[in-house]
Amino acid sequence: MSGPVHMSGIAELVEQRSIVVCCGSGGVGKTTISAAFALEGARRGRRACVVTIDPARRLADALGLSDLTNSAKRIDGPWAGELWALMLDSKGTFDDLVRRYAPSPEQAEGILANRIYRNLSGALSGTQEYMAMEKLYELAHDGGFDLIVVDTPPTRNALDFLDAPRRLTRFLGHRLFRMLLMPTRAYLRALSVATQALLRTLSNVAGTEIVQDAVAFFQAFDGMEEGFRVRADHMRDLLARPTTAFVLVTSPRSDTVEEAGWFADRLKESKLAVEALVVNRVHPAFPTTGPFPPVPVGSALAALVDNLHSYQSVNAREESAYAELVAQVAPSPVARVPLLDIDVHDIDGLALIADHVFDSEGGPARGSRLA
Repeated sequence: MSGPVHMSGIAELVEQRSIVVCCGSGGVGKTTISAAFALEGARRGRRACVVTIDPARRLADALGLSDLTNSAKRIDGPWAGELWALMLDSKGTFDDLVRRYAPSPEQAEGILANRIYRNLSGALSGTQEYMAMEKLYELAHDGGFDLIVVDTPPTRNALDFLDAPRRLTRFLGHRLFRMLLMPTRAYLRALSVATQALLRTLSNVAGTEIVQDAVAFFQAFDGMEEGFRVRADHMRDLLARPTTAFVLVTSPRSDTVEEAGWFADRLKESKLAVEALVVNRVHPAFPTTGPFPPVPVGSALAALVDNLHSYQSVNAREESAYAELVAQVAPSPVARVPLLDIDVHDIDGLALIADHVFDSEGGPARGSRLA
């Protein structure tokens, strides 16, 4: 189980860890926070890469890019290290994986050309999450990066991301998968009579051509499953390493806080820990040193004082809304990012977010421009 942070809170994650996985509900700014973590790593001299599996363009927009691809793209800027980014193409990653594990180029091309594979590789449940893990593994071992920041899907789908290697291992060991491989293996041909009977029944229902494609699809993987299984085991180990950290991103709304708490519990059940909490879009507190002197009723100053009290009340309600979550993830550090009056769509905006995350951890939200 990953232990609590011991050095300098959230800053330690970008200075010392190899992988940071950002998790949270949809709409809390998780993609922006992920990019801010990678940017901060680059500002601290590391070779950092941020990966999103969200097919939307939010990461490219936040980085001020026209597009992102399945290959890491370097982003130039005034930092001591390097900043890279990519957007997962699950189909392209799956194709690369097939080419890597196929015993021959001919077998690889047979899989890639199979109609079942072409349809399922982009649509099969869990494929995107597994390929995100595959891309993470590839970057961790072959990319030469000091820090990889992963922007996961919204919370409950993020669990699919974490469980993807285990589910693939279960699939490869499933009786149906092994049965469909049987006719290609000489030492199992004696058992293939039952398999052929099953296939004839399926053909009557679904059509011979579809069943033939399905059989060809499974049989094309003959000899490759062990490579997938070993890789899946390595992926699980990668997530459990002390150099991997999980960061929970939420907003002060009660629904997103509840979702974040649920995810923290699921991580704990998997013997993983939330090592930092980022609460995004918090109304600043604007603390005062004492009570205001009396001001004329109806004056401009009175209106400003009332406005200040309103913001302080909102901040108090928000702090109360996520206080239980803060206690739940303790002693992990907490960073509060204030609500801004700008949309983050470029490096300057990301730098502002990073300043708040890494300067304000543990304390109240600082004053800011307000929406």
